[in-house]
Amino acid sequence: MNRIVACLSVVALVFMGCKDQEKKEETAVVELVKSYDYFGDSIVMKDVLSKEAMLEKYQNLKEGDTIKVQFETTINEVCQKKGCWMNVELPGEKKGFVRFTDYGFFAPMNAAGHEVVVDGKAFVSVVSVDELKHYAKDAGKSEEEIAAITEPKITYAFTADGIAINKDK
Repeated sequence: MNRIVACLSVVALVFMGCKDQEKKEETAVVELVKSYDYFGDSIVMKDVLSKEAMLEKYQNLKEGDTIKVQFETTINEVCQKKGCWMNVELPGEKKGFVRFTDYGFFAPMNAAGHEVVVDGKAFVSVVSVDELKHYAKDAGKSEEEIAAITEPKITYAFTADGIAINKDK
């Protein structure tokens, strides 16, 4: 009887191991199926951080520090004049502000809501009141919203050499 129970236990473990392997393979296939539109420099996606891991990196930076990194996130907002900047999602309702190296390329103005991989340099910066008002105007904010900007803001900034926008959202 003990041999039968032992054999059944081994068969069950092997079966569960096969099922776990099938799930891992399905996940890998899903990741490979994503298709992207590329803008700026070509991106070789390697060691792409999650937005959670990126926030942790930002929180450890001091003004003047810069790190080269890739991370995946969601685009919240794009400049509606030319696509020259993006606000991207970070955990805890925080945002990252992405500009493009030497204005060498722009993001599509209809890219909000899409997943994106950004490749470039991350840093922390202090944005002046005048610059904040300029960005608010570019974003189409009302005169009241623009007038309410009275203090500089510490931002999680990013200068992208290239971006890859997931076509499927």
